[in-house]
Amino acid sequence: MSSVLVREQAQRASAGAPRARINGSAVLLGTLGLVAVVALWWLAVALLGRTNAMVAQFAPQRALAALPALVTQDQLFGHVLTSLKRVAVGLFWALLVGVPTGFAMGRIRWLEHALSPTMQLLRMVSPLSWMPIAVMSLGVGDHAVYFLLAFAAVWPVILSTASGVGQIDRRWIELGESLAATRAEMLWHIFVPGIAAHVLTGVRLAIGILWIVLVPAEMLGVSAGLGYLILDTRDRLAYSELTAVILVIGLLGFALDLLARLAYRRLQQF
Repeated sequence: MSSVLVREQAQRASAGAPRARINGSAVLLGTLGLVAVVALWWLAVALLGRTNAMVAQFAPQRALAALPALVTQDQLFGHVLTSLKRVAVGLFWALLVGVPTGFAMGRIRWLEHALSPTMQLLRMVSPLSWMPIAVMSLGVGDHAVYFLLAFAAVWPVILSTASGVGQIDRRWIELGESLAATRAEMLWHIFVPGIAAHVLTGVRLAIGILWIVLVPAEMLGVSAGLGYLILDTRDRLAYSELTAVILVIGLLGFALDLLARLAYRRLQQF
């Protein structure tokens, strides 16, 4: 018995080793790619900055040097928390509307046929096109930003949820019905586990869209947030700080997407 266990453990270790090597290689290649991009950025600014003093302010070393002032004087962490709060609120409303709508479309065929053309039409309209309407209807401030973010994020949630419902194995539904499961039991034991991965995929796509729409949406007269900070540094002609804010936006977006990917992989293990 012990020899069998040892053999199984060895097989698992040998199967996991290539995956570990692949992950290590991916991290190394990704790091090298980032280093190469920063080097090209530095080289381009160094060459163009010889004849243009403004271009020289966008150098990577100046952006890094401006970060301490952003943290201490411009309260960078406060702006980051404000932006993350708006993303969370927008995603919450997108889930609140998108998951039930997508579930209904996946379960009711005629409803899907009735709503799909409208969904596709609205999905193709840039959320920023609604900025004037949002301001006139909801006023300047957080409510308009929440609307724009929720509108941008709801479509991938709806489509992913509907796709997940459509891909549930029919045999599981028939099994639940044959066992006289109630609607609540069917929902929590069959449909929710069946669509969870698809909903999480929609959330990941929604986060990417939210983070892109966030910055211009925060230019709607709000007094805090990363979009506001972009405008503030531009108005003060603090281009090194502006570049630093852009780097922070990119790093935060990367971190959010990484968290969504890790959650998706964790869910697949169950």
